[in-house]
Amino acid sequence: MQELPITNNLGFYEIKMASVGGFGANLAGKILAEAGILHMGLNGSNFSSYGSEKKGSPVAAFVRFCAPDINVRVNAPVVEPHMLVIFIDAISKTEGMLTGVNENTTVILNTSMDIETARDHIGLPCGTLVVIDAMKIALEEKTRVNTALLGTVATTSGFIKEDAIKEAIKHALGKKYSFLIEPNLKTFDRGVKEFTSKKFENDGKYPLQPFTPHGQKLGYLNQPIGGVIPAAGTMMYKDLTSSRSGFIPVLNTTKCTDCGECDITCPDYCFVWEEGENKKGKVGQKLVKIEYQYCKGCLRCVRICKFDALTEHVESEVKHSVIDKGYVEDLKEIE
Repeated sequence: MQELPITNNLGFYEIKMASVGGFGANLAGKILAEAGILHMGLNGSNFSSYGSEKKGSPVAAFVRFCAPDINVRVNAPVVEPHMLVIFIDAISKTEGMLTGVNENTTVILNTSMDIETARDHIGLPCGTLVVIDAMKIALEEKTRVNTALLGTVATTSGFIKEDAIKEAIKHALGKKYSFLIEPNLKTFDRGVKEFTSKKFENDGKYPLQPFTPHGQKLGYLNQPIGGVIPAAGTMMYKDLTSSRSGFIPVLNTTKCTDCGECDITCPDYCFVWEEGENKKGKVGQKLVKIEYQYCKGCLRCVRICKFDALTEHVESEVKHSVIDKGYVEDLKEIE
């Protein structure tokens, strides 16, 4: 039986995986739990938390490991993880993402950023940060990011055996998806090697975010009269960044004809128009940018555009300055 490197006061090594639908976090949690329990002799548990089963919706997977003589009587979300795996950097700045992270936590982030930039991007106070471009690996191997991240989890955990996860991957894909076993094992092997890690001390650069239980924000004492919902049916205050699954549309204004078909197609009204001289030399509405805060990456606009003014790109490969600006005049700006 493999000994655990560190545990909490209940004897558990706890892992939290934060993701959105479509990245395979739920399956990754199952594979990881099976590897530890069935192939390494540990005791433990696994469950996932999500709403509607659709691409882009928030997903969290929780895995606990403990010695075989400990009874698992905890069935609550992991709030102080020993390992936090963030499946896509678009959700890394979500409020509460780093809650419970401390100097003993290993944070694995799927991003193309270098490790110092990544720390500043997510505001990591301390702990070990691991960055891996799992999206790049998955695209090249025609798989998902989950098996690449599992490879990094195995290596950086200090106790999870690579062979155990490989056996669990084979079992999970099994007869139904046997043709995916080899590419996923290759993806896993790349995840074992293609990462960078660094230990950060608590230097005060970013504050710790200790977990504190929060009760209901609204109750019988402070509920608005009549149970009114102040912002019903609006996305004015929403940020749909976390709903994207790795791809975004990019607007090339030099090719845009201001036809408006993208705006009609867009389900979330992401396009910003201003009055001015359009491409036909007439005063009218002119498309100026995409407001990415409201874009969930459905790419319907890309498919409807006849002029290649909207093109599909891997979000991690697009400069943050381009996303902030909302458009390009030349696709070379992305590089």
